[in-house]
Amino acid sequence: MNLPRLLLLPGNHSARRRPWLRALPGRLVPRLLVPGLLALTLPGLPGRAAAQAVPAPLPAATAAAEQALALVRQAAQAVAPPGARIEVEAGALDPRLRLAPCTRIEAYLPASSRVWGAARVGLRCLEGTTAWNVTLPMTVKVFAPAPVALGPLPAGTVIGAEHLGQAEVDWAAEPSPVQADREALLGRTLAQALPAGRPVRSAHLRTRQWFAAGDTVRIVAMGNGFSVSGEGQALSPGVEGQPARVRTESGRIVSGMPRGERRLELPL
Repeated sequence: MNLPRLLLLPGNHSARRRPWLRALPGRLVPRLLVPGLLALTLPGLPGRAAAQAVPAPLPAATAAAEQALALVRQAAQAVAPPGARIEVEAGALDPRLRLAPCTRIEAYLPASSRVWGAARVGLRCLEGTTAWNVTLPMTVKVFAPAPVALGPLPAGTVIGAEHLGQAEVDWAAEPSPVQADREALLGRTLAQALPAGRPVRSAHLRTRQWFAAGDTVRIVAMGNGFSVSGEGQALSPGVEGQPARVRTESGRIVSGMPRGERRLELPL
């Protein structure tokens, strides 16, 4: 592979669209990521000639590439379903950046950063003439089996077993989480149309209301290895995914999450 032809230097926008930019496991990964990081150590130098003339920063770029890929892959794997296949594609730095030379680059995950779909990994210079800190975009794909629509399903469809198949899909393609429990989907109503072959996500489902204000509900307080239950009167609707308030028999008002038909759960 001819390294200069893979450089991701300012102005080389066509490189972003080439399929060989996909990061692969093993030794090939640093080769594909290094050119983009190499640009960090060569400010103000023109493209290919600069890369050929200054080979010294390559070890720093290689180490940063390996570290960046490992961080993103490990973080994605930690929240992926068992047996998921993860692919990471490295993007390019902002072509307007002009960074000082650096001999040691550290990769890190910014606080609260996404590790699925459109992700970003931080890069900071630890040994150089000027300290700098930038982020490199990455695309993370997480492939695993999930229930999918066998055919196009219009909004309002009550999901039955005949509507669902199973296929490997990219769980990270959309922010809304995939609904992996096939049995739990049966009887649910679609809030929006679902094309054939698409996985069922939370956003596709109509929100359920487990109880109404004024209903008598069962309150289940859950602790470490034990639970206590009682009854109360709902002061607000029990909508799935939203906290609700209930007045207990003693008159105390508690807030918890609706978890089933006329059922409220709260942690102790």
